[in-house]
Amino acid sequence: MRSRIQASLPQMSEAMAKIGTLLLQDPSLPLELSITELAETAGTSPATVTRFCRLIGFAGYVPLRVGAAAELGRSSAHATWDADIGRAFDPNDSPADVMRTLVNAHTVALQSTAEQIDSALVEQVAEAIARSAHVDIYGIGGSAAMAAELQARLYRIGINAHVWSEVHVGLTSGALQSETTVAIGISNTGRTEETIEMLSLAKSTGAFAVAVTSSPESPLAAVADVHITSYAPGEYLQPDDLSAKHAQLFVLDLLYLLVAQRDFARTTTMLAASAAAVSPHRRALQKGQNAS
Repeated sequence: MRSRIQASLPQMSEAMAKIGTLLLQDPSLPLELSITELAETAGTSPATVTRFCRLIGFAGYVPLRVGAAAELGRSSAHATWDADIGRAFDPNDSPADVMRTLVNAHTVALQSTAEQIDSALVEQVAEAIARSAHVDIYGIGGSAAMAAELQARLYRIGINAHVWSEVHVGLTSGALQSETTVAIGISNTGRTEETIEMLSLAKSTGAFAVAVTSSPESPLAAVADVHITSYAPGEYLQPDDLSAKHAQLFVLDLLYLLVAQRDFARTTTMLAASAAAVSPHRRALQKGQNAS
């Protein structure tokens, strides 16, 4: 629950932010207060509490209470959020402390991303990719590596995919889209101007536009037909937080697997063909070694 609130806090109205702040300070409040009492404590209305619940991914106040109970149950079994991932790295942290903090940050990024994904929506995107004439993928900087990873995976299973990480050629790509194509923009913040510009142009010329960002309220999400959230804690090593990359890769891996399912026979045939093509470049195993 904490991770959902923190991810959505920048997009909340002032009234919702008051509720979010209260629950971050004391996540047990939903277990102690009715929806009316929580609204009064936050100085807002029960309807706003309901909207707050839906914004962070709960159907209503009762599911929020269940989430709060689960959160408190987990906190008794391991270190709290503040102790594990709610603080910056300290220069005096031991390697074990750094490793524990990173593991928790990455785990939260992946779990929160999975919780916020709409399975019907990603299935729709996968179906569009599988049926498309070609897929153009846009990303700048660190997101360019994620775009290249998706392109390589899709290409191996027979999807005509291209990656564009330079704005001039990306805009050329965007100008050549049509109703038979899919365009995917990847940006952690959703505020990278070049990616916004490329995806916006691709959509304007007919492509089905997909945004993969950490914020559903970002400018990139606003220009897309659909948005998929890849949650980023935003705690460490800004602006290139590796936990954000892992969340992006989780989303892209999910899309790849769902596309692969659409024509499983073709997928397996093409993967076998590509594996055979590169096998002469792999050194043979020595006796006693395993394939890993």
